[in-house]
Amino acid sequence: MPVLLETEFKGEVVWAGETGADSGIASTQVAALTLGFHGVSGERHQGENRASCVRMRNLYPEGTTIRNVRQLSILSEEELALIAADMGLQRVDPAALGANLVLRGIPDFTYVPPSSRLQGPDGVTLTVDMENRPCIFPGREIDKDHAGFGPKFKPAARGRRGITVWVERPGQLKRGDSLQLFVPDQRAWAP
Repeated sequence: MPVLLETEFKGEVVWAGETGADSGIASTQVAALTLGFHGVSGERHQGENRASCVRMRNLYPEGTTIRNVRQLSILSEEELALIAADMGLQRVDPAALGANLVLRGIPDFTYVPPSSRLQGPDGVTLTVDMENRPCIFPGREIDKDHAGFGPKFKPAARGRRGITVWVERPGQLKRGDSLQLFVPDQRAWAP
């Protein structure tokens, strides 16, 4: 019996970006991402390990060295459109959100179960960590081009901010590639 079940869902890569090591949250659109076990070379979130941040403070003192399961940020094209509509904008630029990938075609994307896999055509495989909760930093980037709209981001993005992933198998992804979704073969937790 397989531990991961192949689903009928595939996500088409419609946008790819990199966040420079010292460029803040904003990413820059690129033609392709070359992914190693460390993530994207030179990228803000690269590395097999990272210092724990405020999101982990209930487990570790801030700055504790932990496994880096936040190497990439992936958003849904469909959820980005909903965020923009709720903010009163035509569109939200994924670069302002620090995105690495934007996918089209996987419904309820932000809630893809942790430990799911997204596998590309060359075998590149990304393991889902969890939902990427909205914070104030993308709002600040949005405000640079749309003054006064930044504070609308966090409430509009709740439940739509996408996911964080880490590289399980290296490879390359480019616009037009398709990522097959595999989900864990287990029932939902019911304590």
